[in-house]
Amino acid sequence: MSRPVEATDRTEHRPVLAVEGLDVTIGGAARAVRDVSLSLARGESVGLVGESGSGKSLTCRAVLGVLPPGCEVGQGRITLAVREGDADATTELTALTRKGWNGVRGRRVGAVFQEPASYLNPSLTVGRQLAEQLRVGRGLSRPAAHTRAVELFAAVGLHRPEELYHQYPHELSGGMLQRVLIAIAVSCDPELLIADEATTALDVVIQAEILELLGSLRKEQGLALLLVTHDLAVVAESCDRVVVMYAGEIVEDGPTPQVLEAPAHPYTEALLRVASVGDWGRRELDIIPGRPPETGADLPGCRFADRCAYVTPQCTDGPVALRTLDTGRRARCLRPTWSTEPPGAADDGGATAADRTAAVQGAAL
Repeated sequence: MSRPVEATDRTEHRPVLAVEGLDVTIGGAARAVRDVSLSLARGESVGLVGESGSGKSLTCRAVLGVLPPGCEVGQGRITLAVREGDADATTELTALTRKGWNGVRGRRVGAVFQEPASYLNPSLTVGRQLAEQLRVGRGLSRPAAHTRAVELFAAVGLHRPEELYHQYPHELSGGMLQRVLIAIAVSCDPELLIADEATTALDVVIQAEILELLGSLRKEQGLALLLVTHDLAVVAESCDRVVVMYAGEIVEDGPTPQVLEAPAHPYTEALLRVASVGDWGRRELDIIPGRPPETGADLPGCRFADRCAYVTPQCTDGPVALRTLDTGRRARCLRPTWSTEPPGAADDGGATAADRTAAVQGAAL
């Protein structure tokens, strides 16, 4: 699709995407996303995980400039690095006009969502829809757009791409539609691709193929990938770093192996425990007791306190900061940094955190 990216290209210090102190409000008051800061480097894959309502999708929609009606960015900055020219130049997405977004969305930032049929026009062939994106986004002529569309369909692993060009969405399977949507998303060589639950509705075989395709795009194009998912097996297999969100806040982030092997926040530990992926000997379903707080609710102290097995009175005395640990990770927790494994890691029949992580990784293969 484009030139392969050398290792030095993928380790640039300047991030492709930088989100700093982002708040998203509902109705101008309730803070559904609170002080979220994260970044992605060129060629890096970051997994954004958490329960439904944790703020994952709102964060991504803020980056894309497509927040639902009634939601708006309350404060914070979202910047996208300029691909060429001044090494320090960035585009501030939070300041863009509608016309400004036309030069970013679909061109420099692509997106793939769950249920791809919902994002394709059922009355137009998939080839025409991709060709239209190429004509608008890259200024290609009609014949050149047709040729490039067929090439892109082949590049994302679709068989008989010339024939498929003339087919309608209802004639294709879910996996084929997701590949079509990926072809449209990367057709203008974006710097950033956001995949919001893009593999959730697919069977495990197709899911593995889509994840392999996204991995290839990262290597070939230096694409930065923000992968939103609730599936820890997908994170273990596909992501360099993981960001865990709960009730609108980031509660932990860091390199994926470290976070999954020794979670520094009780919520991350609980997610690993309830996943039970690959643990075929288990006969009981683990759950996280209690419920997340209402979206936008203001609570004293830790927002996970009423569901936490380690809660102390200090946890609800006041706001808990997201602090850097000795390992270079961040966690929003008052407990001291663990040197090896968190307390209770050997519960559940003697399975350690590392055992659970190995099961998660194995299930993704």
